[in-house]
Amino acid sequence: MAQVVVYGHRDSLRARRAALSDAIHGAVMAALGYPAEKRFQRFIPLDDEDFIHPDDRGTDYTIVEISLFEGRSERARRQLIQELFDRIEQATGTAPHSVEITLFETPRASWGIRGMNASDLQLGYAVDV
Repeated sequence: MAQVVVYGHRDSLRARRAALSDAIHGAVMAALGYPAEKRFQRFIPLDDEDFIHPDDRGTDYTIVEISLFEGRSERARRQLIQELFDRIEQATGTAPHSVEITLFETPRASWGIRGMNASDLQLGYAVDV
């Protein structure tokens, strides 16, 4: 499971949302072997006064937070981060300097999905990549 939250400046995020969505999902599929139909994303547009950061990040500054079931190897997590930087830059022109990524891993037993504990779900994809 991967739940993605993307924060950015309201106008910039609105203009790049579709490209960001595709880039992020492409990175998740490439690095983690995630199914194409499992896209779970939320975009949080912020007013300039609510999104404070160093000036050198620019108005395209974007924060990507991904919550994952634990179990991915360090290699897979590193690949995901690199895929995100590369694909976001290619799709939107946003320099890696203006993107920050955080992966949050939690045990499956800490997730509730489709009315059940995630430990009891048959996923249809591997977590231990």
